[in-house]
Amino acid sequence: MQISGNTILVTGGNSGLGRRFAKEFAKRGNKVIITGRKQATIDAVVAANPGMTGYVLDLQDAQAIRDFATRLTAEHPDLNVVIHNAGIMAAEDLTAPDVHLAEDIVTTNLLGPIRLIAALMPHMLKQDRATIMTVSSGLAFVPLVKTPTYNATKAAIHSYSLSLREQLKETNVEVIEIVPPGVQTDLMPGQADDPQMMPLEDYIAETMANFEKQPTPAENAVARVDFLRKASEEGRFEQVFHLLNSTHR
Repeated sequence: MQISGNTILVTGGNSGLGRRFAKEFAKRGNKVIITGRKQATIDAVVAANPGMTGYVLDLQDAQAIRDFATRLTAEHPDLNVVIHNAGIMAAEDLTAPDVHLAEDIVTTNLLGPIRLIAALMPHMLKQDRATIMTVSSGLAFVPLVKTPTYNATKAAIHSYSLSLREQLKETNVEVIEIVPPGVQTDLMPGQADDPQMMPLEDYIAETMANFEKQPTPAENAVARVDFLRKASEEGRFEQVFHLLNSTHR
């Protein structure tokens, strides 16, 4: 992937990691487009980053995704990079399940990217060079018990990314999976101030440095996430599973 000269869509670019990715890629000479569910937060990001563009998009609405893809490619025919960042993370009590919450998480975190990838695929395949970025999690590899549906969606995104990359390997479309650890953002209540989370500035600095490597790694994973990401292959899964879930109850 070239680090500049792209037109990049960042879903969920109105907050958290998405907002920082949008800002960092804009600083590197890219045209950046963001989406979010609330116009006010989109307007705030766009106002703080001259040249950025924003659209309201509900990733739980299949028709809205199709309509958005049609509008986006018409208004930005040079679009060639998409970061599928938007997501929901929530604690769940499986002894008293909230099925509606679980469905919202699955629809946003998994079906949303799948639907948007499908809607944009004809356009992406026509570009001279294009990149699809998915966002999984260290919890795709070792689950945090209190967020079961989130973990499951991220494990699915990891698997989907492997298949997508293989199917597109003979095309002009590159597939990069971003694999964050826990980062100090507002994804979960209290997470932004949790000392056990990776500081946001440190995460962004290391992740952007990985993007600047040539060739760009197929998995953009900072060193800190390897504790989870490599647990199974290094024979540490049971130990890490118990440690993770005793620490984050």
